[in-house]
Amino acid sequence: MSDLPKRVHLQEVGPREGFQFEKTFIQTADKVKLIDALSQTGLGAIEVTSFVSPKWVPQMADAEEVANRFKRKPGVRYAAVYLNQRGLERAKANGKLDIAGVLRIIVSNEFSKRNSNKTLEESIAEIPTWLDWYRQNDVPVAEAGILTAFGCNFEGEIPLSKVLSVVERVLEIGKARGVTFERIRLSDTMGWANPEQLKRTVAAIRERHPDQAVWLHLHDTRGMGMANIYAALQMGIDHLDTSIGGMGGCPFAAHKAAAGNLPTEDVALLCEEMGIETGIDLEKLIEAARLAEETVGHPLVGKVMNGGLPPRHK
Repeated sequence: MSDLPKRVHLQEVGPREGFQFEKTFIQTADKVKLIDALSQTGLGAIEVTSFVSPKWVPQMADAEEVANRFKRKPGVRYAAVYLNQRGLERAKANGKLDIAGVLRIIVSNEFSKRNSNKTLEESIAEIPTWLDWYRQNDVPVAEAGILTAFGCNFEGEIPLSKVLSVVERVLEIGKARGVTFERIRLSDTMGWANPEQLKRTVAAIRERHPDQAVWLHLHDTRGMGMANIYAALQMGIDHLDTSIGGMGGCPFAAHKAAAGNLPTEDVALLCEEMGIETGIDLEKLIEAARLAEETVGHPLVGKVMNGGLPPRHK
């Protein structure tokens, strides 16, 4: 039996994860223009940039300038990504962003070593330090992010038992330090999930941690993305990460031409077609998707931006 939510909240990650994926530097003014366009669509949350080393992520070298120049719209939450204390300090110093404490744990030991130069165990051992940083900086802890929760190109299948063990350990460390997470975000970092696997994973986490909200960050690397979204909606998942036009993905995931993120406009239309509210103006969202495609200078994978809306939506 399905348990469709009445309303779904989409967090737009295109200006961060999408632009980060591009090989040609996107001009600051163009990044800001897209963020401002997205702010007018009815989206409730937008990731605008990453405060990371420009040596490793050149596209984010202008993080401060992007954050300074976009126009905040009341009611929209503007987030940024950071990977260490220096990044957190930069994001917090900006003053325009909505800073929340996030832990990111990569379940795949092999990918963790490649992506962060730390083993899974080393990352878990650092959690108390992160929680101390958040407390010292008056940043409320919001999320336990579990990456490669469904599989990994470098390690292969990720057993559900391993995911559940990692979630349990993270929550227990938080509890021991007086921290209660608002949500668990599961990321299908390399596009391994299938609908039944997704349902089993969400159900298992809910059974063990019924007070935890579960959010999802899904990829379409192997064409399972929209099927997984449908399965998530059947499970009552009401918070999803998406990217305008389908920009971006994981640069380590698969062939360089493989699709990554799910297009915001496609997911929004699916929800609306199923009678699930999003609060989004689909026409404006399609305009933003076309602007994104113009900005990156190559075709994007979104379907609705090219196929248009069904007549009943006009």
